Amino acid sequence: MDNASLIIIDDDTSYRSVLQRRLTQKTDFSVAAFASTEEALSAPKSAHCHGIILDMMLTDESGLDAIAQLKRHFTPNHLIMLTGYASIATTVEAMRRGATDYLAKPVALNTLLQRLIPTQNFVATESPETTLTPAQLEWEHIQRTLLDHHGNISATAKALGMHRRTLQRKLQKMSPRG
Repeated sequence: MDNASLIIIDDDTSYRSVLQRRLTQKTDFSVAAFASTEEALSAPKSAHCHGIILDMMLTDESGLDAIAQLKRHFTPNHLIMLTGYASIATTVEAMRRGATDYLAKPVALNTLLQRLIPTQNFVATESPETTLTPAQLEWEHIQRTLLDHHGNISATAKALGMHRRTLQRKLQKMSPRG
């Protein structure tokens, strides 16, 4: 990992700071942290970018929309999308756009390290797989349809056969952060 770097892009100041500190302590990587993709892209490039850890929902932008530009600029070995809004639809879209992995927040440090450095042995701390509840299945279906309609609430509501306000209420109520 000679002079290899990791880049964290997350708008949550405390999360970004803690993650940067823990990765610096646990690895030999040079770890840089930024609040936005614009900030990261304007910083000097390191010789070798091992990985980018990118939040999906940044303050004024979508991490999904930045994947291609970040990959072109930094050419990382790994680009891991982190999100509090995990869904099958966004997972598929992130991978389609070039992410190498997709993890839901909160993520255990050992899980993140295992994805970044798969050749090293880290203690697994993941919980066992569980069956999706009807509400989770509905969330997945809504997210897939929303993605298919490029975030257009009116078109998504029409495709789902519901009123636009009903869809907005469901999105607000079911939101993992809401």
